[in-house]
Amino acid sequence: MKTIFKIISSGRWPWTRWWWRWWRCGVMIIGALISTQLAYGGGGSSNAFISKDEDVPVSRIAFGSCADQSAPQPIWNAIIEFDPQVFIWLGDNIYGDIKRPFKLFGRERTIGPWKNVLRFAPTSQEELESRYSIIKNNPDYSHLRKTSKVIGTWDDHDYGLNDAGKEFPHKVRNQRLSLDFLDEPQDSPRRKQAGIYTSYMFGPVGKQIKIILLDTRYHRDPLNSDGSILGSAQWTWLEKELKGPPSAITIIGSSIQVVSNLSATTGPLFDMESWGRFPKERDRLFKLIADSKRDGVFFISGDVHFGEITRYDCAVEYPLYDVTSSGLTQAVEKVVPSPLHFIVRFLAWLTPNTMRVMDRNCRHRSCTYGLPNFGTIEIDWNATPVALKIAVRDMNGFPVTVLLLALVGLNILAASLIRLALRKCKLD
Repeated sequence: MKTIFKIISSGRWPWTRWWWRWWRCGVMIIGALISTQLAYGGGGSSNAFISKDEDVPVSRIAFGSCADQSAPQPIWNAIIEFDPQVFIWLGDNIYGDIKRPFKLFGRERTIGPWKNVLRFAPTSQEELESRYSIIKNNPDYSHLRKTSKVIGTWDDHDYGLNDAGKEFPHKVRNQRLSLDFLDEPQDSPRRKQAGIYTSYMFGPVGKQIKIILLDTRYHRDPLNSDGSILGSAQWTWLEKELKGPPSAITIIGSSIQVVSNLSATTGPLFDMESWGRFPKERDRLFKLIADSKRDGVFFISGDVHFGEITRYDCAVEYPLYDVTSSGLTQAVEKVVPSPLHFIVRFLAWLTPNTMRVMDRNCRHRSCTYGLPNFGTIEIDWNATPVALKIAVRDMNGFPVTVLLLALVGLNILAASLIRLALRKCKLD
């Protein structure tokens, strides 16, 4: 039981003995109440996937992003060993654009005052198809496709161009290629809509998991515009998804980080893409979740080439977590020689991020991980209350940062009775 009750903070704060006694009593009572209330079904929109074997609860999910098709991919072995029932691609599933080298002089100058070409350029349909086939024919990934339900969304590099948004001219063509890679049925509504957003419902009544995958590319306004990320049609769809029938757990997959405030603390040196660069959109997202009164919501994300877990306490009645796994091959420490990895780790620890979940059991003091990684979600449906173990894992499958959480901790009723002593409320 001690493991279960390391919930909410994962040991970050020195709670007093009386608080924990009160918490144990409250959790047991509320857990019993909620377990009876979750006996409701849940469909999605017309393009929601319903698990064929609805009697089997999903208890193991893996996710990842940023897989360069030209790089070795030994991490699939660890993912297969984890044995997920569902695997979620979170974008940059291939690197489909052309990356020119840094050049200050010469015919094609990509940096400096004499820059005359962009560093990234789109590639042809034939080249995209070839790059997708490299990963799809990878023996280990092929094995995963046979044993797990593989779903996903995209990010900029498989969308077709680094940092691209709605202005990208090849997005219709590339949507088709991305859905082909994901084995989307030819009659799927995703092939008829503008963007590849979708939702899925897995598991039996009372143990249902809803997975919502956003498209943060097709309708996104220019960076620094504080315009829209999702576009009006996707916002309307998302509202219906969140306000629809309940589920025990709702996982929202975003290719870019939602909660992390690194975009503020590293700019202007490094301007990472994130919802933080569109503050009005992020506020709208948080408000929509709050207005929906939906329990059990958390985010998963990719893009940034490192792993971390972040948390925001002041959007809804319970904490909102964002678990970032990036990437399967691409990682910040790989850009420097191994003897210099300590410098990257020191800078990660030095860089402020008020949203990051800090825990003494993390692999590194910064509680970030800059080598290839994947994310995992484990649900113990038989525990009382239901317990979650969410982790970022290294290429051998060992956890590097872990969040232990009771599902009741992501419940509005529980949060209204059991308030956090410390709240993480400062965003960008």
